[in-house]
Amino acid sequence: MNYKVIFLDRDGVINEDLGYVHKSKDFIFIEGVFSSLKRLQSLGYKFIVVTNQSGIGRNFFSVQDYLDLDNWMILRFKENGIDILDTFFCPHTPLDKCECRKPKPGLFNQAIEKYNIDIDSSWMIGDSERDIVAANRIGIRNSILVRSGHEINEKNSSAKFVIDSINNVKEIINF
Repeated sequence: MNYKVIFLDRDGVINEDLGYVHKSKDFIFIEGVFSSLKRLQSLGYKFIVVTNQSGIGRNFFSVQDYLDLDNWMILRFKENGIDILDTFFCPHTPLDKCECRKPKPGLFNQAIEKYNIDIDSSWMIGDSERDIVAANRIGIRNSILVRSGHEINEKNSSAKFVIDSINNVKEIINF
């Protein structure tokens, strides 16, 4: 089976980016994320989260802290009728020069190796240009940059679309 996937950055797309979020008490879902993903799921999309988590490499929190929060987040989605196919994370800092930290495509490569993904039908939704660049590097041309996270330079973005938040995705993906 070929999956059509919506790749999602986490902080700034799924939850408010409050800086190195690693506890459920600090995890605030962005308004409209559940209804937006439920609608996309009804269109046949699967969801894969691809997230840089340099707080691990900076020793702000552990891999286990991240995994605990990830499991908590996935459960909240499941309670709202949304299935997250998988999550991939980079625990490194920019100084580590790894292949998995966006804007490098390592997280996407991991997902493609694990799942049969239809790149042409898939999308990336991110809040940073590095999200879009990473997706473009593996051939994902359908991309959405949301304004709900980092400050962005819309004029110089390679994103196909720019919207206020994931809540506005219905204006773009309406097949």
